[in-house]
Amino acid sequence: MSLKRLLRRVRACAICETALPLGARPILQLAGAARLLIIGQAPGRKAHATGLPWNDASGDRLRDWMGLDRAAFHDEGRVAILPIGLCYPGSEPGGGDKPPRRECAPLWHARLLKHLPAIEATLLVGHHAQRFYLGSTGQATMTDTVKAFRQYGPRFVPLPHPSWRSTLWMREHPWFEAEVVPELRRIVRRAARP
Repeated sequence: MSLKRLLRRVRACAICETALPLGARPILQLAGAARLLIIGQAPGRKAHATGLPWNDASGDRLRDWMGLDRAAFHDEGRVAILPIGLCYPGSEPGGGDKPPRRECAPLWHARLLKHLPAIEATLLVGHHAQRFYLGSTGQATMTDTVKAFRQYGPRFVPLPHPSWRSTLWMREHPWFEAEVVPELRRIVRRAARP
């Protein structure tokens, strides 16, 4: 099946629609020429409303860490974006979004990744992406996995989720900005080159 046809099927997916507060709206960004892949958790409410992945403050922070502007980030020929859960899962009563739906990644990821032969590096953003792709090779915590980022390269780069909560996390873990961000920017410059 061609990537174009597969993307039509993915975007029409409604397998878990009854469990989604705003209905199904799979959001992803893929083109066969992309050399950088971002695997995050699930689209947020703003991404759901606009249909544009990482279209919120978390996306602004992630782009800052990567050293990419919006135009480069949303250039599907350079950057592929494939969340673990393709639709907005809703919010938790205490704030923050619910975890990504479990149906999406097993159903779609392998099929979609076959159409991305040029990928040089994959950013695993947040513990859901890390757990799915690193499995038992991940560390005990997301923090430990990010700290051990060199162990997973060059194929994978584990990152924390860039939500508002990461501000405090970065203060408590200054090594992230000192060690991980410069290496991340080097990897992104190489993999997301025009």
